[in-house]
Amino acid sequence: MTSVLTSTSGYAEASDALAEQYESVTFEDVHAGVLHLLPPPGARVLDIGAGTGRDASALTALGHTVVAVEPTGELRAHARRIHATDPITWLDDALPDLTATDRHGPYDLIVISAVWMHLTAAERERSMARVAALLAPGGLLLLSLRHGPVPPGRRMFEVTAAETIALAGSRGLACVHHGDSADPLDRGGVHWSDLAFTRGNDEES
Repeated sequence: MTSVLTSTSGYAEASDALAEQYESVTFEDVHAGVLHLLPPPGARVLDIGAGTGRDASALTALGHTVVAVEPTGELRAHARRIHATDPITWLDDALPDLTATDRHGPYDLIVISAVWMHLTAAERERSMARVAALLAPGGLLLLSLRHGPVPPGRRMFEVTAAETIALAGSRGLACVHHGDSADPLDRGGVHWSDLAFTRGNDEES
């Protein structure tokens, strides 16, 4: 019987190779288009789908307080090994509900890198509502969308930037950046949409 793929399918089994892959590129390489939008040091940051902690580590080094969410235990284990000296708070949690993150929020910066396309349409709608609720007034959401071939054993959907911008807008998040970038790992046919959103003050949302 064929197993049903989930948003995290394939990641535990490939965690060793993925750890090497993820750490072979830098935070600056992956997020070059939105670096100018990052808040000053001291922000409360939530990294959703943090993988091996590359981005969480870089954000900590920039002076932020980082909560990293990663549902795959094997990737969290690699992260704790690779970035053992970084003061990152690790949580076993996942979209769309993020039930373990409430006590740490709200957040000035939320990063959702290479995660959103794993979610179904219904999960994306619930996730956007949850993320908007966790984002502090004036906060920044960075979100990237992968486009291109789907690796075997993974669940991905073709999610457009236009759909994501509209969904964010329905939750009071305004798009302040929409860029396209090549794959930093040079995987054939893979490219990215890089999006950034801000949340206005409560009385403006």
